[in-house]
Amino acid sequence: MAGKTQARTGGAEVRPFKIEVSEADLEDLRARIKATRWPEKETVDDDSQGVPLALMQDLARYWANDYDWRKCEARLKEFPHFVTEIDGLDIHFIHVRSQHEDALPIVVCHGWPGSIIEQLKLIGRLTDPTAHGASASDAFHVVIPSMPGYGFSGKPTTTGWDPVHIGKAYVEIMKRLGYTRFVAQGGDWGAIVVDAMAGGRADPAAAEPAPPELIGIHTNMAGAIPPDLFVASFVGTPTPSGLSDEESSTYEQLLKFFGSHVAYGLIMGTRPQTLYGLADSPIDLAAFMIDHGDGAGQPGIVQQVLEKRLKNPSDLTRDDILDNITLFWLTNTGVSSGRLYWESKLPFFAVKGVTVPVGVSTFADEIYRVPRSWAEQAYPNLVHYAQHDRGGHFAAWEQPQLLSEDVRETFRSLR
Repeated sequence: MAGKTQARTGGAEVRPFKIEVSEADLEDLRARIKATRWPEKETVDDDSQGVPLALMQDLARYWANDYDWRKCEARLKEFPHFVTEIDGLDIHFIHVRSQHEDALPIVVCHGWPGSIIEQLKLIGRLTDPTAHGASASDAFHVVIPSMPGYGFSGKPTTTGWDPVHIGKAYVEIMKRLGYTRFVAQGGDWGAIVVDAMAGGRADPAAAEPAPPELIGIHTNMAGAIPPDLFVASFVGTPTPSGLSDEESSTYEQLLKFFGSHVAYGLIMGTRPQTLYGLADSPIDLAAFMIDHGDGAGQPGIVQQVLEKRLKNPSDLTRDDILDNITLFWLTNTGVSSGRLYWESKLPFFAVKGVTVPVGVSTFADEIYRVPRSWAEQAYPNLVHYAQHDRGGHFAAWEQPQLLSEDVRETFRSLR
């Protein structure tokens, strides 16, 4: 089992954290995979009923017999890990300082079903830009927290850990590290957290001022859908008239996503405690995490990697996917991570009234491709917009170079 520091010797103290996974836990994982009781094959020839049986059985064979968690663990241990208690909960984070003197501090925020593992490919590119074709003036000090209930962070035992609370906790982490001026980046839930961190709220008119230390954000899942279109797409209203071709295409993406690929969010948003299989069966956990489609109503990037049918180049590998799933298993965070869907009152993708400087990246296979027109309306202080012809929902995993370039460009004028 992954070790956590238990000592609580001061609320504001930042303590070193050591990753410890016993061989017994890994043996138990392999035994549970091999003991899986499989259902019958799906009755269709596509994945319209969920993740196909053949895919899961192939993954199980590899996971139980050939996959090596210790390689991932060694890579994690290359970075400094810390934990600090905020509002009674231990929050874990990686903190890597750049060698460049004028580096800008950045907090990088993951989502579900992601983790700090999803962000590891950004660390070198952001802390050491000269090694990746950029200038020393583009360097960042990088902080990557594990969200409450995820990975090595503590699991909330009371309600209230929603994206607004998490955003405030991340601001507190940066202040405890001595950073009085910093920026933030996020995708998936991390995008919602950075919007909330910058004062964004469910009702854009109720948006709050961003904390003075936060000078800008970058998002690769922008909250940019106009409120009326968000409601209409969620309930399945046909494409309204008056939209541009690009806006109509995006609206149709949303119809397909809400109509066929949002079930995982609905069950976690209403009955997360019912998902006991995520704690008991590694195959159930893996299938649930893999079944995360894109906005075109097609399998998401994770399933495409596992089926070896990617259309575009990607840095994402089968071991990347299993590293992330195995972290969820070893920390038993399948259910605790899902409670964020129950806690949140902020609408996915909708405008939230953010006024700080913002950079927006939109990737080809994201849940929805953000039209520039919507980005400009949602973020009145838009300082960078980039639309990419490849990549998808897990940008830091799939296209870390493109995402890093966008992050540098977004904050270059704010240094």
